[in-house]
Amino acid sequence: MSDLLTAALVTAARGWPVIPLRPRSKVSALHGEDKCPRTGDCAGGHAKPEQRATTDPDRIRAAWATRAYNVGLATGPAGLVVIDLDPPKPSDPPGTLSGTQILDGLCHATGEQLPPTFTVTTPSGGLHLYFTAPPGPKVRSNQDILGRHIDHRAWGGYVVAPGSTTPTGTYTVTDHRPVAPLPGWVHAKITEPPRIRATPIHPRMDRPAGRRAAYADAALRNEEANVAGAPDGTRNKVLVRAARALGRLIASGDLDRMVVEEALSRGAEAAGLKPYEYRSAITSALNWSIRNNPATRQTA
Repeated sequence: MSDLLTAALVTAARGWPVIPLRPRSKVSALHGEDKCPRTGDCAGGHAKPEQRATTDPDRIRAAWATRAYNVGLATGPAGLVVIDLDPPKPSDPPGTLSGTQILDGLCHATGEQLPPTFTVTTPSGGLHLYFTAPPGPKVRSNQDILGRHIDHRAWGGYVVAPGSTTPTGTYTVTDHRPVAPLPGWVHAKITEPPRIRATPIHPRMDRPAGRRAAYADAALRNEEANVAGAPDGTRNKVLVRAARALGRLIASGDLDRMVVEEALSRGAEAAGLKPYEYRSAITSALNWSIRNNPATRQTA
């Protein structure tokens, strides 16, 4: 029996449904909707990977007999929420914190703690912290809710199971203790993430009218339109540029920050960006622009 088949069977024996991943990869080996044969699990329509995940040993043996697949663990059907802590990427600037450091800082700032739990170390040096999902509405997978380089996998996602290998190493269980329940404070944060509300623009009643006000309002409308119309591959760049431009008008007192955030959020959503993709970009770009604006430095 191959090591990967053993890993798949061990994972399934825990009651955690598995899917095959491409050999030495993190990508699903299952067919996509465009190539769906509409047979088997998909007889009633294309089934997503988590719907086709299984704990059936016979199906697992049959699948892994054909290739040396890595093992994907369907977190939602498994009743799990896995906190994925990544190390900084090579493209990150020096001094960027890892997901583990950011989560430690969040615990310190809130006075909360994470209980010890089943833990997997990834080939990149990251961690997968396994927790049982609480009863009630499904927890959905998402990114950057708890902080940069911190994802969580639940419904709508999967993690690479221990025993799987990539060109950089093996996913290894480094804490074998039982899976702990997801702490309530983490559940609250990942199910009710702070959002920038994309509501209609409303005029500022405390700002005097005049040419400067008209210029600022025109700039706001133009930058929102620029973001909304940004083509794929440029959306994040256009969003950051727009936020930095409007940040100068916040620093000068010509625009209200909340109004700018709402406008840029509307533009980002119109362009097809998700909240986790645009929220931190807007915040970081505005903070940078305001901090580096001459008017801000003069009053500091």
